[in-house]
Amino acid sequence: VCIHRVRSCSSIRFIKSKYVCVFDKSALKFSHQQRLFRTSAVSCGQIVQFKLSDIGEGITEVTVKEWYVKEGDSVSQFDSICEVQSDKASVTITSRYDGIIRKLHYSIDDIAFVGKPLVDIEIDASKGVASEEDVVETPPMSHEEHTHQEIKGHKTLATPAVRRLAMENNIKLSEIVGTGKDNRILKEDILNYLAKQTGAILPPSPKAEIVPPPRKTEAVPAAPKDKARKIPVPVSRPIAFSGKDRTEPVTGFQKAMVKTMSAALKIPHFGYSDEVDLTQLVQLREELKPLAEMRGVKLSFMPFFIKAASMGLLQYPILNASLDENCQNVTYKASHNIGVAMDTEQGLIVPNVKNVQVCSVFDIAVELNRLQSLGSAGQLGTSDLTGGTFTLSNIGTIGGTYAKPVILPPEVAIGALGKIQVLPRFNGKGEVFKAQIMNVSWSADHRIIDGATMARFSNLWKSYLENPASMLLDLK
Repeated sequence: VCIHRVRSCSSIRFIKSKYVCVFDKSALKFSHQQRLFRTSAVSCGQIVQFKLSDIGEGITEVTVKEWYVKEGDSVSQFDSICEVQSDKASVTITSRYDGIIRKLHYSIDDIAFVGKPLVDIEIDASKGVASEEDVVETPPMSHEEHTHQEIKGHKTLATPAVRRLAMENNIKLSEIVGTGKDNRILKEDILNYLAKQTGAILPPSPKAEIVPPPRKTEAVPAAPKDKARKIPVPVSRPIAFSGKDRTEPVTGFQKAMVKTMSAALKIPHFGYSDEVDLTQLVQLREELKPLAEMRGVKLSFMPFFIKAASMGLLQYPILNASLDENCQNVTYKASHNIGVAMDTEQGLIVPNVKNVQVCSVFDIAVELNRLQSLGSAGQLGTSDLTGGTFTLSNIGTIGGTYAKPVILPPEVAIGALGKIQVLPRFNGKGEVFKAQIMNVSWSADHRIIDGATMARFSNLWKSYLENPASMLLDLK
């Protein structure tokens, strides 16, 4: 029965180990050779050129940032192959086949083109997965290679976040049994696998850990921060004077900026500036920071600025609109997807917080923490960087006071926030007091927005921030 089983299968992987031990090496070799003699080379593999598919948004080329596989590695469908970066976002490319990586067509930082081969994958010819036009050769394959190729033999379903967690811990998804729907691998499965390997006791839920606020100690008090006396620190980069000009291609997010700013030149901008007294907001944030830290979230001023902007957009929806190319129709956006300009090593990126109109200040802070973490690591997805309807740019984090922000098409308005300064101001009684002052600079599309509308919106946004308690009446 066992000999018949060997002869009737195209792959030796179907033989159970308890039967294999009965035969010696020569018997197995003879059976395998006899099978090759009696039929066409089913045990031979096909080399498929896995091409870089269209990732949307009109992207035609990407930069290869990281390889998750090397030549000779086995992959299953949906396993991560590499990470590429376009002029809009970073994207993880996953395999469509089960097989063995035979060739990587690009090195790190090379430019890969959509529709061109990314890797060569050797698949099982008996499965007939690949189309004829994708197959470049069918080299003979040894028994050991064929067995290695078919070890996994099943699809692994997991989200990109779970795949990255597995990759960071050098775990093969094929070794984990998924407990989700359709055997999908969940984050808990990865954590449980790690616990079994290391003997650690992990929490049953992957929820964010609550970090208690630090205790106040009797140590020597730190010196007071003097924001006005900060000295700019030069970037610590090696300076090389070669005496020669050098030319570099415009790639990545810089290429996206060229395209966006070229389109922005077609928009007639007008500016409006004002100053905002954030004295009460500064006090409120100091009270709420420990509560946010207990939930594991860093609370900055930006969530308040974003929420106040959303509340103002409810009253002035023209600022949350877009104008078509022929200037014939105005589309009022139902969602307030407010973008936040971020300065990263990859360049200027503008991810956006979705549906701010239904988010609390804390919800916005959580999302901002996530976007900032991904932005610093260069891992923002396309969904995070597209769909914005209104933008705020916080130049104050670097030290600027005034700016002339440029609108990001198809949006029609943008605001630039300056640094918060301690300045003398007069109260209603004519007395001088210490105020926390921030300057804001707005730019709007003058084709559909007039100065009075921009001023009224700015005044409403300003009133919410100067009197944070007034936001409670309109918060949703």
